[in-house]
Amino acid sequence: MKRKIGLGVVTIIVIAAALLWQQLPGIGAGALLHPSRHAANGAPPAGCIDATFAGVGVRLKGWTCTPPGSVRGTIVYLHGNANHHGSAAGVVARFLPRGFRVVAYDSRAQGASDGDACTYGFHEKADLRRVIGTLPAGPVVLMGSSLGAAVALQEAADDPRVTTVVAVETFSDLRTVATERAPFVFTSGSVDRAFALAEHLADFRVDEVSPVRSAARITVPVLLIHGADDVETPPAHSQRVRAALKSSSELLLVPGAGHNHSLNGAGVWTKIEEWIDRYLELAES
Repeated sequence: MKRKIGLGVVTIIVIAAALLWQQLPGIGAGALLHPSRHAANGAPPAGCIDATFAGVGVRLKGWTCTPPGSVRGTIVYLHGNANHHGSAAGVVARFLPRGFRVVAYDSRAQGASDGDACTYGFHEKADLRRVIGTLPAGPVVLMGSSLGAAVALQEAADDPRVTTVVAVETFSDLRTVATERAPFVFTSGSVDRAFALAEHLADFRVDEVSPVRSAARITVPVLLIHGADDVETPPAHSQRVRAALKSSSELLLVPGAGHNHSLNGAGVWTKIEEWIDRYLELAES
C-alpha cells in the first residue's frame, strides 16, 4: 500500500513538472511583455500640465513642463520598467529653475499610456522619435533610467536632433539581461522559447533590442551612470555600452548603490548638471 502511495506521489510530481515545463515559455513571455502598471497620482508639479503625445499607434500620457523664463533646451525624461512619468518630479524640480523644459510620459503599455506590450526600445524608440518631433527647436537632452536609458540610447543612434544623453543603469542588450533575471526554473531552452513567443505576440525582435549595438552609431556625448552594487542589472552592462561608444563618454560608478538607487549617490546630480551644461554650450558655440 505504501509503495502504491509512493508511486502515486511520484507520478503527480512528474506530471506537475511536465506541465510546468510546458507552461514556462508562456509565463516568461508574459512577464517580459506585460510589466505591472503604476499610474502617476495627484496634480502635476508647478510649471507642468498634463499632456498626451502621439506615439506609433498609441497615446502616451505625461507632462509638459515649462520654465518661468527663457528656455535653454528640452530634457525628455524616460522612466524605468513598471514605473511612470511621475518619477520625473525630481528632474522637474531641479531643471525648470535652470531654464530647461521637461517632457515626461508613460512608456507604451505602462502607466496610463496605451499599448499591450513592452518591447524595451524596439517600438518605444519610434514613439520617442514622434515625441521629439513635437518639441520646439533647440537642444534635446535624453535622460533615461533603466528601461528609459536603453530606449534613449537606441533612439540617439539614429536621431540627429539629440544633443546629449544621460543613461542611468541601462542594460546592454535585452537577451542578456532577461536571461540573467530569469528564475532558476527556466532552462536555456525554455528561455529561448519564451523569447520566441514574446517576439510573435508583440511583433518585435529580441536581438534588435541592443543599446550596446546602437552605441557604435551614437555621435553625441553620453554620460552613463550605474550603481556599483547593482545585482539586477550589473554594471558590466553599462561598461559594455561605454566600450562600444565612439563619441565622448563617461561612466560614473556609484559606490554602494543598487538598481534604481544610483541617482541618490553623493554628487551625482551635480555631475549630471555639469555634463548637460558643458555639452549644451559646445552645441551652441
